[in-house]
Amino acid sequence: MRQRAAVLCGAAVIAAGSVTAVPAEANAPRPAPSAPAADLHWKKCATEDYPTLQCASLDVPLDHARPRGRQITLALSRVPHTAEAYQGPLLVNPGGPGGSGLTLAGFVASSLPADVAAQYDVVGFDPRGVGKSAPALDCLPGHFDPVRPDSLPDTPEAEQANLARAKSFADACGDKYADVLPYIDTVSAARDVDAIRAALGSEKLNYFGYSYGTYLGAVYARLYPQRVRRLVLDSVVGPEDVWYDANLNQDLAFNDRHRAFLAWIAEHDAAYGLGTDPERVEAAWYAMRAALGKRPAGGKVGAAELEDTYMPGGYYNGYWPYLAEAFAAYVNDEDTGPLVEAYEDFGAPDASAGNGYSVYTAVQCRDAAWPRDWDRWRDDNWGLYGKAPFMVWNNAWYNAPCAFWPTESRQPVDVANGDLPPVLLFQATGDAATPYEGGVTAHRLLGGSALVVEEGGGNHGITLSGNDCLDEHLAAYLADGTVPHGGGGEADAVCPALPDPKPLESKAASTSSRGSSLHGLLGFRG
Repeated sequence: MRQRAAVLCGAAVIAAGSVTAVPAEANAPRPAPSAPAADLHWKKCATEDYPTLQCASLDVPLDHARPRGRQITLALSRVPHTAEAYQGPLLVNPGGPGGSGLTLAGFVASSLPADVAAQYDVVGFDPRGVGKSAPALDCLPGHFDPVRPDSLPDTPEAEQANLARAKSFADACGDKYADVLPYIDTVSAARDVDAIRAALGSEKLNYFGYSYGTYLGAVYARLYPQRVRRLVLDSVVGPEDVWYDANLNQDLAFNDRHRAFLAWIAEHDAAYGLGTDPERVEAAWYAMRAALGKRPAGGKVGAAELEDTYMPGGYYNGYWPYLAEAFAAYVNDEDTGPLVEAYEDFGAPDASAGNGYSVYTAVQCRDAAWPRDWDRWRDDNWGLYGKAPFMVWNNAWYNAPCAFWPTESRQPVDVANGDLPPVLLFQATGDAATPYEGGVTAHRLLGGSALVVEEGGGNHGITLSGNDCLDEHLAAYLADGTVPHGGGGEADAVCPALPDPKPLESKAASTSSRGSSLHGLLGFRG
């Protein structure tokens, strides 16, 4: 996305301007409750990485308008507080929609400063329809198995093949989950969040959401402003673009990010041998795509699978060295092995893919109206393709079931809100999945909010990912409600982005880092 350093903040420094804290009495830590809430029965579910993790389940109404009607089950996790000064539950969400938040609780608790994390019960959950919650949706198992039709509908036959896939998915969802789909949406999920708050025995809720989780948090705040204590939104969904326009905006931003990746390859020609001219490198990538459309690598990686493999690079630049190695091996050595390996690492559907995609489509198709006339989709996406060919059609087909969705749509929620305590927003200027303008819009709509910008950053999900400047703002806010206040300009504070990665020093190099751990937990697409 376009950079806006000149207008971000009154002074472009690491932490600009002054800071504002909520009055002390509003932040006075409450004593720890003497006993856990009776509705929840926590059991150990420790992992090697998160040894204090606990799990529970909570029944909530399928239809919150009928609280005594059919119940569904939400899976919860938590890392309990250990400090005497207890600030209540901190509910975390990784986005998607369709992402599981159970492990995220452990990650957040272990990544925050220990003295801050100790003051919260860090609580994760699988939203309705997701993962270990019940029922868990999986409309059409195998929908993303390779090799799929080429996503580029440059012939009537290619367009019809992709349309048939989209319609078959929507039909399968309607056949299997007709009684559930009308209640898989963000408003229902926000009401679930308040049920979790009540079950935790807390009058107010602290909430920390990434990506789509920012929209869920904003909707919750709109429905229950009096229940919000602290609200952190990282990589903010454009709340006025839900959801058709949001996906079109993504296409432009992802194309910019993909070109940044290709320019990075050109800068490291000594490692990859693909040329020093970014346009030449880009031409080689699209030539690879065309060749794979005719002859998939390893019988697995066709053109659509190649896009799936390289799209994660738009979310997190820590993947760039691995993707560049695979690209160079294919072009320079005609070696498909690294490309197949990259697909299996970054693009191939895993055991949760069918569930995640089913919930993604159910939420997005239900949350807001989508065009039902395919001519509109065709015109809009071909109109963008000339500017942003990287993922326009891949993204269009990913969302195309909404053109045939079996349930009616809600109206999007107007999240404008002047009744909240200070809210803290984080946004990277080059974020592709949730473009920068979304953070600026949310800052305008959420009265009293503070916006911290990662200038020059292009990753999606930027706190607890290795940038100390961002994390200091997060820790200060969670510790005592402190928010930066820059005044004048779009941002209240500006942090410089971390440097781009270096090429791999060896084939055995590892992606183990806090950034890669976080991005393994965040749901793609949302």
